[in-house]
Amino acid sequence: MFKHISKRVKKTWAAVALFSAEMILVLLVFVIALLSLAYLIRKVIVLQDTGFDQNVFTLLQQHVSKENSDIMLFFTFLGTHKFLIPANLLLIAYFLFVQKHKWYAIKIPAIALSSLALMFGLKHFFNRPRPGVPLLFHAEGLSFPSGHALFSVTFYGLLVYIIYKGIKNKNIKWSLILFLLVLMLVIGFSRVYLRVHYATDVIAGFCVGIIWLVLTIWLLNQIESYSKRQLNPIIEQPGRTQVAKGG
Repeated sequence: MFKHISKRVKKTWAAVALFSAEMILVLLVFVIALLSLAYLIRKVIVLQDTGFDQNVFTLLQQHVSKENSDIMLFFTFLGTHKFLIPANLLLIAYFLFVQKHKWYAIKIPAIALSSLALMFGLKHFFNRPRPGVPLLFHAEGLSFPSGHALFSVTFYGLLVYIIYKGIKNKNIKWSLILFLLVLMLVIGFSRVYLRVHYATDVIAGFCVGIIWLVLTIWLLNQIESYSKRQLNPIIEQPGRTQVAKGG
């Protein structure tokens, strides 16, 4: 009996310690992203310092080739609306009809649509023009922050969250998470290689994406928790409510 209780206590403390470690890591990443974004806004928007961006373009120029350009075009496509809209719809359908997790089906479009509105708002607020000499094609719109970088974090980052919460096999879970993290970085890098964004645009996009993803997941989790505590019992037991009212 004592061994059983001791084992349960150890498991509980281990769970608490893990949760605390997760929260500390998330908060640390959130604060770093927030401070980095503030630094970039001051450096690039306020002081108009573009030295770092020009140095990155100069460094990448020696690696430009048709093969590299084809690779970068493929990865940049994975951050476009032409790919992400169908990907979001498929993910929503999966959680509606296959996995039947209604809250993921709500969180996915909520994060996607709010990220889109946030991107347009920030671009027009900062009003930074794109690089003047793109490598292969001219991109429409403004430059800061990068929408590709922002969307890659909010979409693929949400996939990281879902995989972390849902997959038990550690090897599969961490392999998928590593793959998605690298994919986000390469999508952002492709925008700089193609010279449709400055490096600071992409870094800022990553920062905004991290900040927004953390905030929206936290808020939606709070709403989900409230719904399960307060609303579900009322919805699932309408007959009992009516009897109480009638009595």
